[in-house]
Amino acid sequence: MTKNILVAPLNWGLGHATRCIPIIAALENHGYTPILASDGVALALLKKEFPHLLALELPSYDIKYPKKARNFMWKMLMNTPKTLIAMESEKKRVHKWIAEYQLDGIISDNRLGVHSKKVPSVFITHQLTVLSGKTTWLTSKLHQFYIKKFNECWVPDSKNIPNLSGKLGHLENTTLNIKYIGALSRLQKQEIPIIYDIMVLLSGPEPQRTLLEMKIIEELKEATEKIVFIKGKIEAIQTVEQIGNITFYNFMQTKQLEKTLNESMIVLCRSGYTTMMDLAKLEKKALLIPTPGQFEQEFLAKKFKQEGILPMVKQNRFKREAIYSVSLYPGLPKVATASDWLDLFNLFKGK
Repeated sequence: MTKNILVAPLNWGLGHATRCIPIIAALENHGYTPILASDGVALALLKKEFPHLLALELPSYDIKYPKKARNFMWKMLMNTPKTLIAMESEKKRVHKWIAEYQLDGIISDNRLGVHSKKVPSVFITHQLTVLSGKTTWLTSKLHQFYIKKFNECWVPDSKNIPNLSGKLGHLENTTLNIKYIGALSRLQKQEIPIIYDIMVLLSGPEPQRTLLEMKIIEELKEATEKIVFIKGKIEAIQTVEQIGNITFYNFMQTKQLEKTLNESMIVLCRSGYTTMMDLAKLEKKALLIPTPGQFEQEFLAKKFKQEGILPMVKQNRFKREAIYSVSLYPGLPKVATASDWLDLFNLFKGK
């Protein structure tokens, strides 16, 4: 009999869900039966990618971004009670599902309440250090406290230099059971002709996703370059619209996105960690526009710019001319990718 493994990414943008796609595929390739669990657009995306798999709904953390970056930490603090309630609800549902669906293991991507002492539980994160300004020490300790409740913590990065996460995913001293599993990407590099001069690849929670979409459209409306614009809005039906030199898609599934990225010269995107792993895998140059107020994305964007790898620009300062700086940077280094799935999945074999 195959073993049932619950895979539960956090619904915060699309990154947590998309980086679980290669894990879900690897589970199937090694004879396991993945069961999907999330909420909102993350669950919608996984259901489109794996329509044949059972998909369960988890309570929403109801994460909302403020319109102004300076209100980010206050908004997150105000959301804490909802998050704690959602975590408790997660625990109850998982406890029920273990018996109902005969679960043999759990893989949680940043869902802190999705674990159990009854079955092996894995936590996936690239943020062992959780940046929050002056309270970084506190948010990091709290995060690590919850990670200890899991049997293993998988960090999607290389343990040694070069790596992508820097101090986010690497601790000097820790008692956590950490495994560095290499970068996770659902995409493959293809040697095919370039069709688009620029790809705009949006993602992330509202309202910041829409604010950036409007800003970029305003700046590029007179552009002469051939542009493909993926809005990152997971909807029931894919829509395509041509306005001038820009082709707009509401979303793309993996195979189409992979092909279109390979066909694009440069990328305009957020500096979310999953996007960074995709760019590294495809060896693409990009202009990074971090989500205002999100410390992790701001850290990564500044890190790569200071290292002379990728340029960045703040959202409110984005101008069309910033795109031309991309050619001056070499792009992200190649990093190891997850490959030894058999060893990682040994945790679920049991006695």
